[in-house]
Amino acid sequence: MNPIVWLFEKVIEIYSFLLLVYVILTVLINFGIVNSRQPIVAAVGEFLYRITEPLLAPIRRRLPNLGPIDISPVILLLGLQFLVVTERYLIRSF
Repeated sequence: MNPIVWLFEKVIEIYSFLLLVYVILTVLINFGIVNSRQPIVAAVGEFLYRITEPLLAPIRRRLPNLGPIDISPVILLLGLQFLVVTERYLIRSF
């Protein structure tokens, strides 16, 4: 396997994992299970927000208002997986 392809897939895999952690942390904070005023929770939440928001914000702007439901992480995860599958297909076809 090409090292650049491997690196591309690993970066997407790590980003997808961080996105899932962000979604879980957001849900836990919203339901009051985790206190967002704790320094470690605030630091992790801020880091995850800064990492995920640049890709989530454009998706949110284009989606209709669904009230409290945010499906932008699902759309981003599907898009990332589409990139990986497309990249694998293109590499194998050449």
